[in-house]
Amino acid sequence: MTKTAVVIGATGLVGSELLTALLSCAEYSQVVAITRRALPLSHTNLTNHVIDFEKLTQYSDFFKGDVFFSCLGTTLKQAGSVDAQRKVDFDYQFIAAQLAACNGISHYCLVSSSGANANSNSAYLKMKGQLEQQVVPLAFNKISIFQPSLLIGERDHFRLAEKIGSVILPLLTKIGFLKRYKPITGKQVALKMLAVSLEQKEAQKYYVLDELFI
Repeated sequence: MTKTAVVIGATGLVGSELLTALLSCAEYSQVVAITRRALPLSHTNLTNHVIDFEKLTQYSDFFKGDVFFSCLGTTLKQAGSVDAQRKVDFDYQFIAAQLAACNGISHYCLVSSSGANANSNSAYLKMKGQLEQQVVPLAFNKISIFQPSLLIGERDHFRLAEKIGSVILPLLTKIGFLKRYKPITGKQVALKMLAVSLEQKEAQKYYVLDELFI
């Protein structure tokens, strides 16, 4: 039996690659992308709902399917403040997860971050860790949490720190104990998410750093 995927963050680095993978996968007959702006593509298996994320609960009927992929995220620079970043990286994602769980979606897949920790001194890692804590008790049959290292790939905006890291980290991670921190592309994370959505048997599992490479 084929599946229906629901995706938020489909315009981002991981989400856009995931969308491409899902639309090419025979196991998924329908892909529902919930976005803030229209997607620049069309496909017979794709439904794109453009919504106001400030009014997420008004669109609860869109969060119905078999697997919910949460790939939403922003940067402090893009958001303009920590509070604005938290709204995207925590509030929107948690509300969306609640809607998906209430609608009976059985499998939840979240793109988090390496180092996510609800007690971190880093505002970014703290909000990522808090989101992980909050979604785990929700009524999903399966939960998959992905914690990649530095994400690299083509984005629609320039990130200086990422560009520098993509040059320096591959050199540093040639050192034995640092190898598992090597940068990973958005496509590699997306393909891992797709594979996990089809294969995971455990009720809850974290995929960290080099475990994301397939």
